[in-house]
Amino acid sequence: MNVSDIIDAIGDEIVARGCFIVDVSVSKDNDIIVIVESEEGRIELDDCVSISRYFETKFDREAEDYSLTVSSAGLDQPFKVYRQFRKAVGTKVEVSLKGGRKMVALLSDADEESITLKYSVKEAVEGKKKKELVEHEDRFTMDQVNAVRPYIEFN
Repeated sequence: MNVSDIIDAIGDEIVARGCFIVDVSVSKDNDIIVIVESEEGRIELDDCVSISRYFETKFDREAEDYSLTVSSAGLDQPFKVYRQFRKAVGTKVEVSLKGGRKMVALLSDADEESITLKYSVKEAVEGKKKKELVEHEDRFTMDQVNAVRPYIEFN
């Protein structure tokens, strides 16, 4: 069983549920992990169960001898596909850039080649003794970015 066969077999059900595929992996032992995310809102348990049941109608467990896990993309996991970036536009994200720089910023735009971040940094301002917060909005190409993940705030 290969990844493209799996995607072809279950793609219609995933789209019908208002979801998209983030990742599909198949181990050498045929342990299949399908990670999905909702186009809007959150993945519900019913979504995972429905996708799993649909999968089982397409592949015979006796003939294929596989195990299946259908899961949502975790909040602590970095974005893997462009649609996750687009969905997150307008929200705060944790960003790790190549070179070691890390920041929390507002994801103000994203395309397949880059992301645009709004963030504030304390900087020396001419004529001022104390550093002040200065707003920035910068574009970073994907090859400058190590990881982007949702920012989780606890109130």
